[in-house]
Amino acid sequence: MNRVLIVDAELSVTEPLSYLLEQAGFQVALADSGQGAEASITGAGADLVLLDLELPRGNGFDVCRRLRSLGAVPIIIVTARDSESDKVSALELGADDYVVKPFSSRELIARIGAVLRRYDLQDEDRPDSVLTVGTVRIDVDRHRVSVDGVAITLRLKEFTVLELLMRNRGHVVSRGQLIERIWGDDFDGDPKRADAIINRLRRRLEPDPGEPRHLLTVRGLGYRFES
Repeated sequence: MNRVLIVDAELSVTEPLSYLLEQAGFQVALADSGQGAEASITGAGADLVLLDLELPRGNGFDVCRRLRSLGAVPIIIVTARDSESDKVSALELGADDYVVKPFSSRELIARIGAVLRRYDLQDEDRPDSVLTVGTVRIDVDRHRVSVDGVAITLRLKEFTVLELLMRNRGHVVSRGQLIERIWGDDFDGDPKRADAIINRLRRRLEPDPGEPRHLLTVRGLGYRFES
C-alpha cells in the first residue's frame, strides 16, 4: 500500500482529501508545516507528497526544495495558486506535477497514479536503490531504513554515511572518505565529528552498540559494514 503524505494546514482540505485517498487504497499521513513534512519523510517515509504552497509556518517552495534534497520522493503541488510563474517555479524546484484547487477527485487520483508509475519504472532501472545487508535494509530513493523489518529514523548525515558503508560492504571506508562524502573537500572541522555519526548509527542499528555486529571499526583505517 502506497503511503501519501499530505502537507496542508487547512482541515477543510485535509479531511476530505484523506478520505478520498483512503477510499482509493492509499495509506495517509498528515503534516501542517515544512518541519512536520521533513520529520515524516525521514521517519516513516512516504511514497508520494501532496504539498500546498500556502503554509502558516514556512514557504511552500522552500519546503519543496528541502523535501527534494532528502531523496527522490514524488511531489505533487496541490494549491489554489494558479499563476504560470508559480507553476514554473515549482517544477524547476523538482515538483513532479501541479494541481490547482479546487480539483477533480478523479483527476487527482489519476495524476497520483501516473507519477507513481513513472517512479516505479525508474526504480526498475536502478536495482541498487534498495540495499540489504543482513538485517539492515535501506531504500535510498525513499529515504527509509529498517532493521529486522522495523523502521528507524535517521538524520540526513547518518543516512548518507550508512548508504556509503552499505554500498561498500565488506570493505574499509576511511574517516577521510566519510568526511568528504558528508561535508565535501573543504571541511575544516573536527574529524571526530564523523566518529560521532558512527556512534549514533550504532545506537540505532546494533542490538548491543558496545559490541557492534554490523558497523565495525578497523583500527588505523576506518570502518567496515558487515552482515
